[in-house]
Amino acid sequence: MQTAAAEQPRASSFPKDAKPGAAAEEKAEDVLREHDISSRFRTDLGWWGWLIGGLSVAFTLYHLFSAFYRPYNTWMHGSLHVAGALALIFLLYPASKRLLRPSEGNRWLNILLGRHRGIAWYDVILAAAAMFCSLYIFFNYEYLVSNRVQILGYSDTDILVASIGLILVLEATRRCVGLPIVIVAGVAISYALFGNHISAEGWGHRGQDWSEFATNTFLSSGAGVFGTPIQVSANFIFLFLFFAVVLLRTNIGQFFNDLAFRAAGRFSGGPAKAAVAASGLQGMVSGSSVANTVASGSFTIPIMKKAGFKPHIAAATEATASTGGQLVPPIMGAAAFIMAQNIPNLEYNELIVIAVIPSMLYFLGVFLSVHFEAKRNELKGLRPEQLPSWRSLLVRLDMLLPLIVIISSLLVGTSAMRAALFGIGTALVLSFGRAVIEHMVPVVMESRSRGGQAMAVEIGKLALALLHVVINMLIAGARTALPVIAACASAGIVAGTVTSTGLGGQLGAGLVDLAGGNFLLVLVMVMIACIVLGMGLPTTANYVVTATIAAPILYNHFDVPLIAAHMFVFFFGILADVTPPVCLAAFAGAGIANANPMRAGVSALRMAIAGFLIPYAFILEPALLLQGEVGDMVLPLITVVLGMIAVSSGLAGYLIARGTVLDRLLLVVGGVMMILPDLVISGIGLALVAVAVVIQAVLRARGRGNSTNTDEKLDIELPTTA
Repeated sequence: MQTAAAEQPRASSFPKDAKPGAAAEEKAEDVLREHDISSRFRTDLGWWGWLIGGLSVAFTLYHLFSAFYRPYNTWMHGSLHVAGALALIFLLYPASKRLLRPSEGNRWLNILLGRHRGIAWYDVILAAAAMFCSLYIFFNYEYLVSNRVQILGYSDTDILVASIGLILVLEATRRCVGLPIVIVAGVAISYALFGNHISAEGWGHRGQDWSEFATNTFLSSGAGVFGTPIQVSANFIFLFLFFAVVLLRTNIGQFFNDLAFRAAGRFSGGPAKAAVAASGLQGMVSGSSVANTVASGSFTIPIMKKAGFKPHIAAATEATASTGGQLVPPIMGAAAFIMAQNIPNLEYNELIVIAVIPSMLYFLGVFLSVHFEAKRNELKGLRPEQLPSWRSLLVRLDMLLPLIVIISSLLVGTSAMRAALFGIGTALVLSFGRAVIEHMVPVVMESRSRGGQAMAVEIGKLALALLHVVINMLIAGARTALPVIAACASAGIVAGTVTSTGLGGQLGAGLVDLAGGNFLLVLVMVMIACIVLGMGLPTTANYVVTATIAAPILYNHFDVPLIAAHMFVFFFGILADVTPPVCLAAFAGAGIANANPMRAGVSALRMAIAGFLIPYAFILEPALLLQGEVGDMVLPLITVVLGMIAVSSGLAGYLIARGTVLDRLLLVVGGVMMILPDLVISGIGLALVAVAVVIQAVLRARGRGNSTNTDEKLDIELPTTA
């Protein structure tokens, strides 16, 4: 989520020099465009801006209207959803980022290539064609579901429309999401078309010709482009993304930062711990780990560096925390809605409760990594007087009201669609109420002495300003949803192909055979597959692909609960963003911190490594996902926490003193063994950790394990806060 929140006078009690200035904001924007493809949209639109703004407003208003009245069935609604999104993508996103640069050289050549102000001529044609192909379904719905098609088959026009529509979906996805998901979809399409030429036993299938594949994929509501991902996107995801846009306009991001610094800033390594907490809170409403890294990191990374954290550690901390934000309910990177549809007899409100413990454990792991890193380098926290005051936070507690409304609505059983509408309405009322109190009331009081006409003029100006804010929110809501819609459409192609060709079952059987039936080895191989598939993919597409290909391996071949299998692949797909060599969140953080990108990526992996244990823990102990009695969860939870403490301290090189190679190795090995649900193995792991603690205690007593390097301890001189 890269929509910026409007600044407000009392947004933060931090001094001005603690906030990112104009130069820092410009740098953050450049970093975001460099590492987040969805942010590379046209901004110099000229008069086209009016047309695109109007389409965006209409697109958002339609979704709000349909949430209330449901005028069309799921397939027709999905076709309108895709039609508007594809048209806006081709109008907003150029074919290459090079076309965003100022035009130089021959004027007519620039016009031909589309390197000029406004929209390229060929993108207008593509936008019209994409809209036509999707609306073809809307206007021919009765024909497409009739017996005539079932008996006589699709016409040549149907095949042509489906073929063009598929190509345009993939091109739109390439522009605003990136090449990786298009490559995955291309491989899936190739397998569908040429699977009959595969001679390896158990891997081939009867094959499909292009006309059959195109029509089944584009002109069907059961699978393909208009399958479950797009249906969920049209009905739920768009509303929650718009809720996040409206909520961020209340400046809740700065409130989260201030709250986190007030709560954790005074402890050892306080700025980094505050960054972790703030990113976790913002992750509740964010849909992108890269955007979250840039939005939070432009504020937190400079403060972490001033506190003594090395640049690559500051970047890694923010990236690891922001990536974990995709695991936090209620939005969970927009994948939670699709997960709820994929798992029978599981409601969305049940899913967000189940996800609480895994997400909390993940952030506990990041906190532990930051804590031991700070202790090893003797990094201090901020002085209490340097932190935001409790009073400045209390007067802004109303900002939490939209989140409270939406979460409480879900927990009492309200549908996700209605809960989103309640949250949007509350955020709008809150935003307008603040604007009236902070701006309109002072103006009215001031203009009373000048007469009623002057007061009416001032009120009119403020009303126009509010209308402008609303229009910008509607435009931002549409633009924020475009990459998610494109990703869902392309992921639907992959999911439909895997299902129709039986590829999922073949992959599962092959992987189990390769592992010799060893369950732990299969888990490791599935983890690697999820990380590889998740590299470069947005959260939603990431989950759809891994849930289609990897999750069935666990619940079809082993006695793994459905929710555990889906959460396992979801976790590791997300963690691809902090796993080298393609760790986009870490690279974005490195751009802000002026650090080596790969070094930041390796550090992010180390800081998140305790989080890598969590999916194994809930696969082996499903009680952590509330599967079974509550009492069954206590012992596994204790062993997981102790294991995470051991692993984090071993990798950081500090538990109660600076460690040696031996005790660090004992901590890591012992911590991993404590995760396993076997009393003997866990007992051995506990014994190894105890030996490591004794070694470090001896070193500490002799003074050999204490850090003597105080050069990195920096005190941030900030003016006293309110």
